[in-house]
Amino acid sequence: MSPRAPLDGKVVLVTGGARRVGRTIALRLAEAGMDVAITYHTSGDAAHEVVNQIKAMGRRAEAIQADFTDPAATDEVTRQVTNRWPELYALINNASFFGPTPLGKITTDEYDRYMAVNARAPLMLTQSLAPMLAAHDIPGRIVNFIDIHIMGQPLSGFAAYNASKAALHEITMTCSIELAPNITVNAIAPGVVAWADSYSPEERRQYMKRVPLARPGTPEDAAAATVFLVRDADYCTGQIIRLDGGRLLT
Repeated sequence: MSPRAPLDGKVVLVTGGARRVGRTIALRLAEAGMDVAITYHTSGDAAHEVVNQIKAMGRRAEAIQADFTDPAATDEVTRQVTNRWPELYALINNASFFGPTPLGKITTDEYDRYMAVNARAPLMLTQSLAPMLAAHDIPGRIVNFIDIHIMGQPLSGFAAYNASKAALHEITMTCSIELAPNITVNAIAPGVVAWADSYSPEERRQYMKRVPLARPGTPEDAAAATVFLVRDADYCTGQIIRLDGGRLLT
């Protein structure tokens, strides 16, 4: 069966596409036929390696440096994407900032950094790129990465991170209404698809005790869900895919 929305030659922007989950998403979308622009913050060498891998597949690719703590960064990314690509079909808001912020030690600068990267940047990119995403015969696509732990089981000690991902959840819901019917807006809520370096072996074991599928997720799992939402999910908007191996059920 052919895909509902063939991706050959369509353009996608993947934020945070140089490493970890974002890298795998960028490569899988290229394998599905898309031309790919990625953003990166400090991982320039890794970003250019991804670009070279995509070009080796016969697809077009570009890396754009962006520090999303800077309010001007989303305007610059939009300018470069608009100048380089005549059309844009999909936006994957994957770039994320993660870390503990225990109560009593949170600073306003730290809180603002989480909100800037995890909520403000996806919203502003959605706003500025929406005209390009809507200029297609079938709806353009936006996929936001939130977190399973803002859906009723928050991570203790991560208040700023939780708040920023909860904001992105509400941005997803609101934009799915405002941008319909020309753009679909959905989100993926991972549990663990790539362990944070800060998690000790014991913390990982304890976490896995509450995952019914008895394994951590992988970047490939996240990429497969993204391809589904970009290629196959014509009649889905305002939806959250819980990519957690059943973690939210326990």
